[in-house]
Formats: sequence, structure tokens, C-alpha cells
Amino acid sequence: MNFLAHIYLSGDNDLIKIGNFMADGIRGKQFEHFPEDVQKGILLHRFIDTYTDSHDIFRQSTKRLHEKYHHYSGVIVDIVYDHFLAKNWTQYSDEKLETFINRFYNSLHDNYDILTEKTQGLMPYMIERNWLLSYRTVEGIHQILTQMDRRSKNRSKMQFASEELKEFYNEFEQEFTTFFEDLRQQANQKLLTL
Repeated sequence: MNFLAHIYLSGDNDLIKIGNFMADGIRGKQFEHFPEDVQKGILLHRFIDTYTDSHDIFRQSTKRLHEKYHHYSGVIVDIVYDHFLAKNWTQYSDEKLETFINRFYNSLHDNYDILTEKTQGLMPYMIERNWLLSYRTVEGIHQILTQMDRRSKNRSKMQFASEELKEFYNEFEQEFTTFFEDLRQQANQKLLTL
């Protein structure tokens, strides 16, 4: 899953959200020097990624893209799934998406000193361009995929994946909806054990 889903699946604890959000840049046991709730977020992130990557429905979505995008297909589906979470947000939360996102951005500012350098560097761009809210539209997804393609020196060709999103929109949305119900239950259970 991508940023929005990881943050959403963290529950109401800001430090767990932050840990879950910045976990990709933290290897091995490097997480142990963070505050306890941030550690929980990092461990939750790892659980979510492992669970997602091995799930049959997620694999079904990636298979549709694999021939063209190869190992980037999982990254693309992560972002596509965040689109459907943002688009259908009212099915998953009573809080407005804009409010949820602004609260998260504020928590990053409030906890700036515990963020990784990578997260501190990413934060201004993310907030200025409001990445999390941009997931709501296909155009926003296209922009995110284009930025990511640039980071791969255009080797990934991800900028073109919004075409597949449009072509297989209903299929991706159905797969996301079924998969995300399962993931929510699993993530909630995992949170209880951390």
C-alpha cells in the first residue's frame, strides 16, 4: 500500500501514523531508537507490506501490469489502490479527507525532530503539492507516477500507467474494495498485538 493507506491503517495515534509513513527508509533494527509508538508504526508498516505483497487479489492487480512494467507493477498498484481509498474515502471514515490529511501534515510539523532525514526532506514537497489529496483524481495519480518515473530516470515507464488505470478502472476498483476490507481487519488485529 502507499502513503494514504498506511497512514489510515494506523488508527488515531499520530506517532504510529508517522512510523508507518516513514518506515520504508528504515532498515533492519534501526527502528529501535525511535519512541515506542513510532516503532509500532514501523512494525505495522512491515506487516502491511508483507501481507499485501502475498495477497492473491493484489497479485491479480499486479499481473495486469507486469508485462509492461515488470517489478514496478507492485509500486503502481500501491498508488492505484491509494486512489480508490481517496476517491471512496467516505466509505472508510466519517472525517473529511482534507481534515484527515491536514491533521497528519500538522503532526509531521509537531514531531519534526523525530522524523528521519529522508522524511524531513520529502515533507515540504509533499505538503506543498498535497500529494495525499491528489490521489483522489486520475490526473493526480498520473502526476505522482510521472514524478516517480523521473526518479527512476524514466526507466520504469510508470508515467504511462495511468492509461491502464483508465482502461481497467472498474477491475482495479473491485479488487481494491475486496482486498482493502481484508487488509483493514488484518491491520486492526496486528495493531492490537504491537
